[in-house]
Amino acid sequence: MIFIFLGIGAGYALRTRTASEARLQAIGAWAGRATTWLIWLLLFMLGIEVGANERIISALPTLGVEALLLSLSGLLCCCALAWVLWRMTRKGGEG
Repeated sequence: MIFIFLGIGAGYALRTRTASEARLQAIGAWAGRATTWLIWLLLFMLGIEVGANERIISALPTLGVEALLLSLSGLLCCCALAWVLWRMTRKGGEG
């Protein structure tokens, strides 16, 4: 959270009211590319950390089954609730 607020503060302090539109677009493009590369770097480092942990690697089959069950149950519940909402909001409330 500290880094989020530091980033907000830095952006606020570095902004200029007289900056040209082209300069703002260049800064935005650079920030977007930097963010993308930093996310890839963080994911890579997370993969290294997970791969080096023997307990996590040995528990992958169990974690995979749990993740599959959670995903399927979430999908089924969303579909069921969407169907109920569709039935309730049909034209004229028929159904």
